[in-house]
Amino acid sequence: MRIADGLSMAIVAAFSVWALSGMASGNTSLSRIGLAAGCAIAVFAISALAFAIGALGGGDVKLLSASSLFAGPALLADFLMITAVVGGLLGLAMLVGARIGPAPAGDGSLSARLRGGLPYGPAIAAGGLWVAAAQAAS
Repeated sequence: MRIADGLSMAIVAAFSVWALSGMASGNTSLSRIGLAAGCAIAVFAISALAFAIGALGGGDVKLLSASSLFAGPALLADFLMITAVVGGLLGLAMLVGARIGPAPAGDGSLSARLRGGLPYGPAIAAGGLWVAAAQAAS
């Protein structure tokens, strides 16, 4: 359950290229890019608090923050909602016995599955794909 730093850095690099090409073509303003960066900073601050209490992993924080750049203020609520819904579905699937992530320590009982970690990267990716589809449709 590790998310490589390179993945988050690649998303930030892709956003940078997207933003610069958007500015060059006149489709994106500097204020829109600034608002997107502000949203990503806010997501980072809140998710860092979640990391501090053990609710998210460090890789999840970085991936969530980097992916929220593309969402910006217009799609941030959608991004977070889809991420939360898919994360909840993954959690439910794990509770009923689906093998998602590393094998639970112990006997595989419900309590062992509750103590195991929930891989949240796929949920963040689903939210990111939702944003990409919304961006492509507009």
